[in-house]
Amino acid sequence: MAITLKSPAACALAAAFALAAAALCAPASAADKDHETHPKATKVLKEKEKAKSKKAKKEEPKQEVLADEPEPDITDTVVADYACELNNKVTIYTNEKDSGHIALRWKNRLHRLERVGTTTGALRFENTKFGLIWIGIPSKGILLDSKQNRQLANECKNAEQAKPLVAAAPSQQKS
Repeated sequence: MAITLKSPAACALAAAFALAAAALCAPASAADKDHETHPKATKVLKEKEKAKSKKAKKEEPKQEVLADEPEPDITDTVVADYACELNNKVTIYTNEKDSGHIALRWKNRLHRLERVGTTTGALRFENTKFGLIWIGIPSKGILLDSKQNRQLANECKNAEQAKPLVAAAPSQQKS
């Protein structure tokens, strides 16, 4: 729809309205933004900073508590290295004098795990502080994280378990 203005006053009035409309739609200058901030935006930003600092404070003590646990003594132990799926490595240290505990190296950290009885005969060791569970069966071992409910390492096999199975030769029957 086109409007035709015939008088100079109408043209001047239309130009004034056009300039006013342009000024309303124009972005605020940087100087205006520095002097004027929305109070609600400031409040939201402050609350986000408080939440971040609270979260950081909650995580710090947890890490300190976990770091306070002393590493187990692995002198006079038998070492078993396990190669797992996805190139993960687990090392188990056992002591003949203490069958109720093992030391387990996972991700360059040594953990002490306590034996838990099972009805199946599997070897189960746990560290409830870290949430680690090691389950050993004759064919493999598995490392679990009970706090995050996930597997850390599966199909872990030591040198003996990794050997290929050799089938017994069928006995020769005498006729």
